[in-house]
Amino acid sequence: MEEKKAPAFHGSDLELIEEYYNIPKEKIVSFGANVNPLGLSDSVRKSLSEQLDVITRYPDREYTALRKVIADYCEVDYQNVVTGNGSTELISLLISHRNARHALVIGPTYSEYERELSLTGGHMSFFNLKEKNDFRLNIEALRSRLDAEADIDFLILCNPNNPTSSALTAEELEVVIQECRNRGIFVMIDETYVEFAPVVSLITAIPLTKRYDNLMIIRGVSKFFAAPGLRLGYGITGNEAFLSTLKKYQNPWSLNSIGALAGELMLTDTEYIQKTRELILSERERMCNYLDSFQYAKYYRPYANFILVKILKEGLTSHQVFEHAIRQGLMIRDCSSFESLNGEFIRFCIMNPEDNTRLIQCLGELLNPS
Repeated sequence: MEEKKAPAFHGSDLELIEEYYNIPKEKIVSFGANVNPLGLSDSVRKSLSEQLDVITRYPDREYTALRKVIADYCEVDYQNVVTGNGSTELISLLISHRNARHALVIGPTYSEYERELSLTGGHMSFFNLKEKNDFRLNIEALRSRLDAEADIDFLILCNPNNPTSSALTAEELEVVIQECRNRGIFVMIDETYVEFAPVVSLITAIPLTKRYDNLMIIRGVSKFFAAPGLRLGYGITGNEAFLSTLKKYQNPWSLNSIGALAGELMLTDTEYIQKTRELILSERERMCNYLDSFQYAKYYRPYANFILVKILKEGLTSHQVFEHAIRQGLMIRDCSSFESLNGEFIRFCIMNPEDNTRLIQCLGELLNPS
């Protein structure tokens, strides 16, 4: 009888993992969720606990204080900032109100884009990153695609990209945005993971919002600030007319008072930001150094807080590696569920040093046997 294969678990599916493998979720280290291992900032936790009475008041309908903090953090005018109930709400609003006839998505990537696009009734297609190019975007090939399909009016890309952890530089992004503007194409860039990049200023597209009106940047606090349950996202665009339309159709008070206050505290917590970057940058380099020596693994230069690895051992599947890790209480991502990611790939994020060491040793048992 054929062995029953486990489903493809998302990084947040700890309850399902617990049930399927009979492992208490408290004993599982989640390398699949891509969330900052430091957890919520102690100073933010303390400040929030001291200001819980904020929930007795309606939040400012314009979220002016929060938008000004975001503007300072991103070095833009606060009038160009919109906040939302997680980046997902803003992605939904953006996609629905651009009303794209034909959206081109740079893949493989986050599946939520596809879901939102399917609700608008427009046509969607993919421009897939190639492994032979280390999952870096071939701009010339993209230009040819845009020329060949003149009905494309919306482009979506994630930078750094999930699950590949690859990224375009700001200079490369400007070329893409310029090409799109020449063709009347609006560009959405998801920068969920940009704060984990080795040098953020080299890859963020936010400064480009001051020069291009066919662009919107989406960010949130779920990953870098370890607050996925807060549901705070924000968008930045220089297109004032579109921003006004977006706000017109957005539900009032889409963000609660706690979320608004927490956002102000998080984005001004410079000690936490620095500590996070020091941890991620040093541990990412250490893990890559280990992977360099693995006989049956290839990784791709990571810009986010996670690493994509291709399994090179014949007959060894991503599912088998996943199960080998989860039975040791280490949950990685089996990437077989990502469309257009052909081959056997796994993805794991950067956690605390001791957990990272455990994972490297665990993976080494299969990918670098002695």
